[in-house]
Amino acid sequence: MKNYLLILFLFCAFSDVKAIESKIIHKIGNEIITNIDIKREFRYLVALNNSLKELDKQKILSISNESIIREKIKKIEILKSFKEISLNEDYYEILLKNIYSRLNLKSINEFEIYLKNYNLKISDIKIKITIDALWNELIIKKYKTQISINEDKIKKEILKNSKVQSKKYQLSEIIFEVTNKKEIEKKYNEVVKSINEIGFENSAATYSFSESAKIGGDIGWINENSLNDNIKDNVNSLQIGGITRPIVLSNGILVLKLINTKNSETTIDIENELKKAINYERNRQLNQYSKIYYNKIKKNLDFNG
Repeated sequence: MKNYLLILFLFCAFSDVKAIESKIIHKIGNEIITNIDIKREFRYLVALNNSLKELDKQKILSISNESIIREKIKKIEILKSFKEISLNEDYYEILLKNIYSRLNLKSINEFEIYLKNYNLKISDIKIKITIDALWNELIIKKYKTQISINEDKIKKEILKNSKVQSKKYQLSEIIFEVTNKKEIEKKYNEVVKSINEIGFENSAATYSFSESAKIGGDIGWINENSLNDNIKDNVNSLQIGGITRPIVLSNGILVLKLINTKNSETTIDIENELKKAINYERNRQLNQYSKIYYNKIKKNLDFNG
């Protein structure tokens, strides 16, 4: 009931722009979240994932509310380890290019024009990608010794296919939580029902705890040799547009959608493919530890609202 009233308040407030005044919705430690913050998050998420426009405003506001809460909690923890929320300019350019390229934009100038349509500026995007980047750095520092990657095994798989036809998959993901194994099928069916009703991208924004949720679950093109055997077997059985059965990870349940495939008969760049495969596996594991750590710090914060 409390969440319903919150969303109802926000919905009413946003329906008349002239009537908006800043009101505190949440207090988390020494951070506050206002209705204006949630509205800005609303615009940010829709700018990154246009398919969210297909949802009703109350649903998008609910997603935006949870998203800005996660950001504030991450910011609080980041400031315990970093003196300031900033990155070097070269890294900013790389991260910004990753975002606008995915939106099929060719330059930072095009991106600035695009953002104006959502009443956003590059500076709004910079603070968000900085928090995400520093959070990832924090997780790497805390859990790097627990990351287990069998580089020799990955390299052998790549070498086996280095001069034959190589297959790549364009994938999107949803990673959701369950409290016990008995809930997997029930939650999976709930996610599938959502996918059928509002599409995979919007369902990723609703259910997934992966960082890719902000961009509809998109993880781009992945070489088959970058996938572990379990995931590869699940993806191999799919037709384009199909989704996998639930894949059990150490800290969540993975559902993949096959967007497209392509084959290449050129000789594989072994070192480049090895690097990409290792990064994919490292990111997959770090994403799980990120959720563990986030849940841990959230429980210990003074949260009101």
